[in-house]
Amino acid sequence: MRTGSGQADDPPAASPQAGPDASSPSAASWLVAWHGGAAEWLDRLGWLRGASDWLTGVLVPVRERYQDNLAVELLHGGRWVGHPLHPALSDLPIGLWAGVMVLDATDRDSAPNRGLDAAGMLSAAGLAAAGVTALTGLNDWAVSNEQDRRVGLFHGLLNTAALGLQAASLGTRMTGHRGSARALGAASFTVMAAAGYLGGHLVFTKGVMVNRVAWASGPRRWTRALQEADLPDDSPTAVEAEGRQIMLYRHRGRLYAIDNVCSHAGGLLSRGPVEDLTVTCPLHGSRFGLADGCVSRGPASQPQPVLPTRIRNGWIEVRGSQPAPRRPATGRTQP
Repeated sequence: MRTGSGQADDPPAASPQAGPDASSPSAASWLVAWHGGAAEWLDRLGWLRGASDWLTGVLVPVRERYQDNLAVELLHGGRWVGHPLHPALSDLPIGLWAGVMVLDATDRDSAPNRGLDAAGMLSAAGLAAAGVTALTGLNDWAVSNEQDRRVGLFHGLLNTAALGLQAASLGTRMTGHRGSARALGAASFTVMAAAGYLGGHLVFTKGVMVNRVAWASGPRRWTRALQEADLPDDSPTAVEAEGRQIMLYRHRGRLYAIDNVCSHAGGLLSRGPVEDLTVTCPLHGSRFGLADGCVSRGPASQPQPVLPTRIRNGWIEVRGSQPAPRRPATGRTQP
């Protein structure tokens, strides 16, 4: 078609939906976002929410009753290990059952031998390790919250199913049914891999059981946090300095400043009680010394950062543990 000026019209613009690559953007988006959608789908399951609430009502009061027990704290790993035990222990059943699959894949003996062979020994050892791993995981689960708790419960249910399949595999192996044992073992490992993926989601995506104050460093210079007259004695007070949340406390004229975000799960320490210069996190009961931030009771495994304080012109000022470097002198020529 031509216009009155005798010049051809511009060709019509191609439709954005046309062409063989039309679905590529949406497909690519799905490939990088499906895991978040899967977690949200799990969180919407009514039966999972109900089971999580019921189990919370049973286990959390028990944990709170015995949280001063040394054995309960050791199940977390706590201050002695420096991080939770559960992730490290989970490598044992994974590795042992992976060895079972390798031995089964390379075994060329088709005779239906009864009893425990080498693969059976690894399977049995993995079952024992899985029991201890499950106990530490259940203990960690009791100090998680909200969606993390529900996804964690599904993670645990998958691992329980994997354990059951592996036990069935061991039983059929001991009776000489190797084909069935191999199939059950492969199914167990597949289910365990799915459970492991959810465990990775909780740690690396949701930040469960990671140190919540690992990157806390500022303020770089002395910064006003609160007027001295506004800080009552023996009362934890939350302030903010250059975006960092800090808890101030004054006892017998001495000032204490500690990171207000609990290193374990992000609870605000200023909302918890203070006794004998030790603050208790209101979320899961971790205790920290105000003078040095040291953990005196888990489930926290990392100490709280402590900040220097001073009083200048009626203001309480705080600073990060590392002062800002001094600026080089200007206006002078270096020799």
